[in-house]
Amino acid sequence: MTEKKIQSIRGMNDLLPSDSATWQQIEKIVKGVLNSYGYNEIRTPIVEDTGLFKRAVGEVTDIVEKEMYTFNDRNDESLTLRPEITAGCVRAGIEHGLFYNQEQRLWYLGPAFRYEKPQKGRYRQFHQFGVEVFGLEGPNIDAELILLTARFWKALGIEKHTTLELNSIGSVEARSNYRNALVIFLEQHKDKLDEDCLRRMYTNPLRVLDSKNPVVQELLNQAPKLFDYLDEESKNHFDGLCHLLDNAGIKYNINQRLVRGLDYYNRTVFEWVTTSLGAQGTVCGGGRYDGLVSQLGGQPTPAVGFAMGVERLVLLVQAVNPSLNRDNSIDIYMISSGDEQTISAAQRTAETLRDGLPDRRIVTNYGSSNFKKQFAKADKLGAKIAVIIGENEIANQTVTIKNLQTGEQVEVAQKDIVQTCLAIL
Repeated sequence: MTEKKIQSIRGMNDLLPSDSATWQQIEKIVKGVLNSYGYNEIRTPIVEDTGLFKRAVGEVTDIVEKEMYTFNDRNDESLTLRPEITAGCVRAGIEHGLFYNQEQRLWYLGPAFRYEKPQKGRYRQFHQFGVEVFGLEGPNIDAELILLTARFWKALGIEKHTTLELNSIGSVEARSNYRNALVIFLEQHKDKLDEDCLRRMYTNPLRVLDSKNPVVQELLNQAPKLFDYLDEESKNHFDGLCHLLDNAGIKYNINQRLVRGLDYYNRTVFEWVTTSLGAQGTVCGGGRYDGLVSQLGGQPTPAVGFAMGVERLVLLVQAVNPSLNRDNSIDIYMISSGDEQTISAAQRTAETLRDGLPDRRIVTNYGSSNFKKQFAKADKLGAKIAVIIGENEIANQTVTIKNLQTGEQVEVAQKDIVQTCLAIL
């Protein structure tokens, strides 16, 4: 019997060296923006108690009902691969006392898992960049998060390809009143609802507003409007947010059907969307979730945050700003005559260069002692400089430096190697 070929699990992809440089460049830019706003990184476990997500995300959401990777461990405890990271961030904050009389401005980056149909930019193992802020309740911090994300897009060169959609879903009580009115409306038009909307009509009717079915969307033009049910505090909060964004020059569309897919949101919800990857897709989404900390056992704590899928962000950058792709070539390639003495000298020289040029990529040749093959390897790697060490260089305490872009080469004292290489680079 032929053994089954071992391959990656469907929807869980390898990130190869040809792509990882672009990911690193995007991550570096995003982390730089977060640092400039004074946000701090938090890292939480990939596996959490299943009850955390049932309580936080909502038992009648698609994530909990259909998409979570859940299993019993050897102690027969139900564990889940995190389908999102906000819940774990809140759990960590409660557990370690981060929220008591404190502000916290946190960010994270890591994998999450959902069992859904894989498609381009949407996988079963995906990566999220996210930000969570705790302890601030005014619209000012909502505006800061939107300004922060707008700075991401500018730094990544994709600002002309993103559009901000904004809404308020009010308080829990206001949303409950609206929910009842929406259900009454939907019951009167069951014949126009698809199977998915019929299923959601009683369990999570606000998600019907998010339906992609054009017949349903046409029907919803006649439905009650969420704005008409907002409480006064939520209206004032939303007006304050819009005023701040107007003053900051941030353009937005108010989308009264924007509700987000998780139960814990209240008041502000927002999404940055793009049409540059085909059909409209969400690049980044978030909002307020003032009740989640107390819902999970902590003291009442105002909170707001967002998350974005790195895979989709990478696709967008590659599509509209390919010049951002990081150059993966080598700066300096160390060439030696191949005997033990010259290889050792090449290693020591490479370490000297790394001390003096810490941001440069330096590779030392091992294996072939054939100079022609070593130069060919340097060219293949895109090296800008070859540093050559042979018996003569060791005897004279020098190195030969060749500019592979011009063909010029010079022999210099070992003490001058960093300065000479830097001048060429």
